[in-house]
Amino acid sequence: MAGHQVVLAASGAEALRLLPDASVDLVLLDLLMPGMNGLEVLLAMRARPALAELPVLILSGIDHSDMTAQCLAAGAQDFIGKPFEPAILRARIGATLERKRLRDRERHYLDRLDAEKRRAEALLDNILPAAVIARLGRGERTIADRIEPVTVLFADIVGFTKIAARLPPARLVADLDCLVSAFDELATTLGVEKIKTVGDAYLAVAGVPEPRADHADAAAELALRMTETATALAPELGAEYRLRVGLHSGPVLAGVIGRRKFSYDVWGDTVNVASRLQQLSAPGEITISAATATSLAGRWRILPLGEVELRGRGGFHTHQLLRAD
Repeated sequence: MAGHQVVLAASGAEALRLLPDASVDLVLLDLLMPGMNGLEVLLAMRARPALAELPVLILSGIDHSDMTAQCLAAGAQDFIGKPFEPAILRARIGATLERKRLRDRERHYLDRLDAEKRRAEALLDNILPAAVIARLGRGERTIADRIEPVTVLFADIVGFTKIAARLPPARLVADLDCLVSAFDELATTLGVEKIKTVGDAYLAVAGVPEPRADHADAAAELALRMTETATALAPELGAEYRLRVGLHSGPVLAGVIGRRKFSYDVWGDTVNVASRLQQLSAPGEITISAATATSLAGRWRILPLGEVELRGRGGFHTHQLLRAD
């Protein structure tokens, strides 16, 4: 029929059985059929999600405006009275199929847009904390907060420059990816916000962007698990990687900077002290400040290290964090 492939059904019940498995673009229904009439078939189709939007043209010799209104209200695209002109029927079929093609094309584009939106949201989730994304979504143009107290964690790979000089680039990058991915998973599990990596340094903060009472405990657990993970991964990596880790507790400034490659970052004396404690730490060890030690007192194994000279701060009391026996 006019170049269309036609599938015939002897009754409404048979049509309902065939339609789910048939690749059909348009249904022609007569109102007077054995068993179920055309209106009943149409209502049954609209009640099934897979058939709810399939275009339907009603053919009938019943000349009754109420019946026409019922069919159109039930979702029929058109009502054609019998006898009909074949040319008119072909034109109505062609117009209905064209509308369906346009609707399908629109749905395809909308699905692609939705997929791209989900992809962009997933990428954004990897860049910014969920709470910050929510604030940006509410229209905040500037994200800048003073948050206290928090605990800042700085970790650095011991002897990375020498390791990088002897490993092939691909192997070095694969090793870093393995370590950082493991650290990221640990941070996510413990609810600590990974801020960034700079070369082989890893910066994370417990207590941002939303404050938490156990920030020192979360950072301490992350530090211990990171050092243990680096040791555990050694057999499958190209070198033996050991960490130096520093922890310090106090206030920070936190916010979103940049436009093209924006990031959530933290600043302040607390960040600087954590970085310097990491530099003072012995390979494989975790050095913490007196402020962090006070927050952890009674719940963790802490070894006093005495006073050290901290650049820009003078004498500074430090401690070593150990895994409890």
